[in-house]
Amino acid sequence: MNLNSQAQAAYASATAPIRDDRAQEYAIFAKITHRLNEVDEADQGGFAGLAAAVCDNQRLWGALSEDLMHEGNALPVGLRAQLIGLAEFVRKHSLRVLAGDGSILPLIDINTAIMRGLRGRTEAEA
Repeated sequence: MNLNSQAQAAYASATAPIRDDRAQEYAIFAKITHRLNEVDEADQGGFAGLAAAVCDNQRLWGALSEDLMHEGNALPVGLRAQLIGLAEFVRKHSLRVLAGDGSILPLIDINTAIMRGLRGRTEAEA
């Protein structure tokens, strides 16, 4: 590695695009939803892969739910309540998936709908 490539590596993170909160949330949802899709489509990793993807999704929704409960959250109260309700559904349905009693598809569908909302797209545009 020469001096130029070392400098590029050192400053690469400093020149990375700055994302706003919505873009960061979208990226996290996209990454986790991609993992859920991989597990669903290819059964990659067997139960361990399924459990890891579902647990990551639960952690995401848990963090989101916690953030939604803070009074400083800028979202309208009604939307916050709806999202907290979705978080509770995700928690319960994830347990069903892990027990072998539920499909992973509703989790993927919910995440995809949230991603559309973060991008500002309606169902008709998708």
